[in-house]
Amino acid sequence: MVVLLVAVVAAALAFAVTNGVHSAAGVVATSVATRALPPRVALGVAASFVLVGGLLGSWFLVVGVPDAAVVPTGDDGLRLVLATLLGAVAWNLLTWRWGMPTSTTQALFGGLAGAALAAPDGAVRWGALLDGVVLPGLGVVVAGALVAAALVLALLWLLRGVMPARAHRRLRTAQVVAAAATAVGSGVLDAQRTAAVVVTGLVASGVGVPADAPGGRPAWTVVVVALALAAGVLVGGRRIVRTVGERLVPLSPTAALAAQATTALLLHAAAVVLRAPVSTSLSITSAVVGAGAVPGARRVRWRVLGRVAAAWVATVPAAGALAWLAHEALLLLSRG
Repeated sequence: MVVLLVAVVAAALAFAVTNGVHSAAGVVATSVATRALPPRVALGVAASFVLVGGLLGSWFLVVGVPDAAVVPTGDDGLRLVLATLLGAVAWNLLTWRWGMPTSTTQALFGGLAGAALAAPDGAVRWGALLDGVVLPGLGVVVAGALVAAALVLALLWLLRGVMPARAHRRLRTAQVVAAAATAVGSGVLDAQRTAAVVVTGLVASGVGVPADAPGGRPAWTVVVVALALAAGVLVGGRRIVRTVGERLVPLSPTAALAAQATTALLLHAAAVVLRAPVSTSLSITSAVVGAGAVPGARRVRWRVLGRVAAAWVATVPAAGALAWLAHEALLLLSRG
């Protein structure tokens, strides 16, 4: 059991790193695309504020995590959690390699569903999965595009009559502020979600959680997860950054700021108001498309967007299938 618990913690940290790689695109893509910040500086700023959000947010906010599966106790439960993480990590790595900005939240819960179906005493709560993961993902996509488009129009009106060079300087400065706010929101949501997975492993193993732990998550789980997230952001998924910032639609400074501010708004609304996890990648991608399409839908590179959408749709079933395979492999190893 100890070996399985250690493996769960290690897999959770690996998931957090891949989560950070994907989140980097949501934080820095627009700033890099418009040259508001050099890539290395942008990643450093993003990693710093993700760490701040991960550490501080866990003490001031408790973000709920959908109870999407029945997790048994003992070795069966630990295998389920480990398979969940392995399936999600595998999908995150594949989409990183392909340069696709997919949702690590959906990958995690897709993995949970697949592992729960494979586990002898596991069960999937399909209603919780739909209400807590799938529908919020769809809502973020629609809201991100609409809010970003509205912000572009508002910014164009506010900046009418301002000299272009002066307007661009202001927009780029505001972009950096919006990117930092996005990073904080991403850190708050992602650190608590992954720490909750570690806690599930602790409970399944019988170790338990101290009664006075903030949000029911021991401080050490939040700290190590936040550090792993920041490390992933520093690695930076450059292919994903390029897809979001350059390949989907050409971004003007106005559209870039609108997309980044929309993403920050969605993440902080999810953390403070809804207390529910949403995807940084889905938020920024939909916001970029909505903002970039304001001058005309022809600006959107629909073939690229189609591939991104296909990856979104595939995330839950693909991560679930990978987790199911991982669980079967772990079960065979335990019997050998």
